[in-house]
Amino acid sequence: MSASQTPPATAVPGDDVPTLLVKIFGKDRPGITAGLFDTLAAYSVDVVDIEQMVTRGRITLCALVTAPSPAEGSSGSSEGDLRATVHSWAESLNLQAEIISGRGDNRPRGTGRSHVTVLGHPLTAETAAAIAAAITGTGGNIDRIFRLAKYPVTAVEFAVSGAATEALRSVLAPEAARLGVDVAVVAAGLQRRAQRLVVMDVDSTLIQDEVIELFAAHAGCEAEVAEVTAAAMRGELDFEQSLHARVELLGGLDASVVEAVRKEVRLTPGARTLVRTLKRLGYQVGVVSGGFTQVTDALQEELGLDFASANTLEIADGKLTGRVTGDIVDRAGKARLLRQFAQQAGVPLAQTVAIGDGANDLDMLNTAGLGVAFNAKPVVREAAHTAVNVPFLDTVLYLLGITREEVEAADTLVG
Repeated sequence: MSASQTPPATAVPGDDVPTLLVKIFGKDRPGITAGLFDTLAAYSVDVVDIEQMVTRGRITLCALVTAPSPAEGSSGSSEGDLRATVHSWAESLNLQAEIISGRGDNRPRGTGRSHVTVLGHPLTAETAAAIAAAITGTGGNIDRIFRLAKYPVTAVEFAVSGAATEALRSVLAPEAARLGVDVAVVAAGLQRRAQRLVVMDVDSTLIQDEVIELFAAHAGCEAEVAEVTAAAMRGELDFEQSLHARVELLGGLDASVVEAVRKEVRLTPGARTLVRTLKRLGYQVGVVSGGFTQVTDALQEELGLDFASANTLEIADGKLTGRVTGDIVDRAGKARLLRQFAQQAGVPLAQTVAIGDGANDLDMLNTAGLGVAFNAKPVVREAAHTAVNVPFLDTVLYLLGITREEVEAADTLVG
């Protein structure tokens, strides 16, 4: 077809055009979908919509088609013939068929569309009922539900229309806390599929440890440092002051301790999977830390991170001096670095995801398009867009609409 030619328009049925909803149920097997449409093809119907799902080997196949016209010169009903033929075909395969007459296409979806992701470990029927009721209570309509993952948590996604994203968040957040599940609400649209930037905190997020406590253990002051760290993470102390106080306790340590601490660092379960999958999808990934470049630089190299920024322990004459050099990466600094990384990556802030656990992550979480509190302190969970309270960092993938099957398929790829 040449560029000047216009393809024939595809007829979209108006509200007054007779249509048939053909529903097929039963044990799944190869060839059911092809068989149904082979059967319908004899009646020259147009396909308006198709939806199919298989749950534990049972298929539900729905086809919305235009109603057939009576054969020319015939007093009979082609619709009646179609019904009889479809039922006969279904019975021959031990399937059930239901055919419903109507007019036009599906009812248009309401404005205001969101994805509501629910993570449960386990996901109970009570939880599903409460979440569905809460969505309905906002005026939202659940258009579709499907499972994203069955392990290490059960993750399901509700496609919702008719309610504003922020309204859904405000209603579902307290309900999720009451039920003990994690719920994320993000706006639907093309942006969800666009390239993104994911920026994580390091201590107790990307890794299981607090790096300064690992250093403190070598200096014999672990208890003192841990207490100051806990107070800072609760927001009770100014981060910069607490950082200087803790680092001062490390003064005099031999610089060889850096390599020892690097070996002691433990990645959070799912961290490798999260970063590997995001990178394969074309995302850019970075870390910002109130910890130290002596560790984050090694993590950047090990995981192939695009960005990394942290504080730097000063070393002189082979010893830690008890001081840090350069600009301090604190609460405000993390948000500033998120903006900087986004600019360097060419990604708008609306397309950024931030993940953290402490009070010094709050500005970053609120600056990002989606802020995820990961096993966080209560003050952080309450302020973030969403929270994840299971110990698997790769569950964040489900909040982005990435299924477990897609993760596993990506792992089979070479490179």
